[in-house]
Amino acid sequence: MIAVWNRIVALIVKELQQLFATKTSIRMLLMPLLLQLAVFPFATTLEVKEASIAILNEDSGAEAVELIQRYHAASAFSDVLYVTDAASLRDALDGQRALLAIRVPPDFSKKVLAGTPVAIQALIDGRRSNAAQIAFSYIRQVTNDYVGERIGFSAPASLVVRNVYNPNLDYKWFVLPSLVAIIATVSCLLVTAMSLAREREEGTYDQLLVTPLTPAYIMLGKAVPGILVSMTQSSIIASAAVFVYGVPFTGAVWLLLTATFAYSLALSGVGLLISSFSTSQQQAFMGMFSYMVPSVILSGYLAPVENMPAFLRFLSAVNPLTHFISMAKGIFLKSYGFSAVAPDLLALLAISSVTLLTAGMAFRWQTRT
Repeated sequence: MIAVWNRIVALIVKELQQLFATKTSIRMLLMPLLLQLAVFPFATTLEVKEASIAILNEDSGAEAVELIQRYHAASAFSDVLYVTDAASLRDALDGQRALLAIRVPPDFSKKVLAGTPVAIQALIDGRRSNAAQIAFSYIRQVTNDYVGERIGFSAPASLVVRNVYNPNLDYKWFVLPSLVAIIATVSCLLVTAMSLAREREEGTYDQLLVTPLTPAYIMLGKAVPGILVSMTQSSIIASAAVFVYGVPFTGAVWLLLTATFAYSLALSGVGLLISSFSTSQQQAFMGMFSYMVPSVILSGYLAPVENMPAFLRFLSAVNPLTHFISMAKGIFLKSYGFSAVAPDLLALLAISSVTLLTAGMAFRWQTRT
């Protein structure tokens, strides 16, 4: 038994040596890590900053001027384009020079002073609907606050909003825990999916099969390097999130490592399954990409799972990334303990058993053909 484990360790060491043997391989491992760490926290955001709005003010009264000044002072709008007629207002939207357009009617000041209802027209660029809707919510809040102050309106009840787990709605707090999962996905799939395909390209696949190792042990030796690389890179991202970007870490480190291991175990089966049917590294890379894109879409990272049709919600439930993102966010921001992550951990272990068993069966079938 000791001799078998020594052979498995030797296979793991050989895989790691091949990963770091060339500068190209090292770049393939480091570039996704560095680029996503530098770009994702700033690019993947729903916050609207430095947006442009076009304003047509048909009222020269002081109240209208004050309202427009408040729009201008809002931090979300760095560029305010003043136009003189309705055609220019529409042209600003058509030419995408403004995210949304505001039209203040001629009787705005008069109605505000009289305390009567007044309507302001807002035109939203539907081509950029998400950003425009968020910008419109800012405009609506500024308008409501201003009108409420002017007419002395006091609601009988008010709703006070407190954002639990992310008080200041800092989008980095949402992005970086998810980025731990994305990086784990890229690194683990990249290493495992390329493993057997690389053996075929280099002509060492037959030599691997005649070694005194069963297919199960060979699969184990191919899976461990991907798990190690995945856990290492995920730990780097988690450390950078805490110490560079200031994301709070309220859970336990060992629990995050356990979750990362379970997720990497599930992914290694997927990567090895892709590698088993790939005759070249190019095919393996395309297979990895074909899996990763739907996985991210169905994980709840880009859109809430609850908004998806029933069939897609089922696919999301068997998607390993869905469970890991949930655990990563909970461990980072919600002080999750073992009992809180246990359902997702069990789901990942179940998925791991299926993916690894399927990959093993595919590898055995390939060795017999």
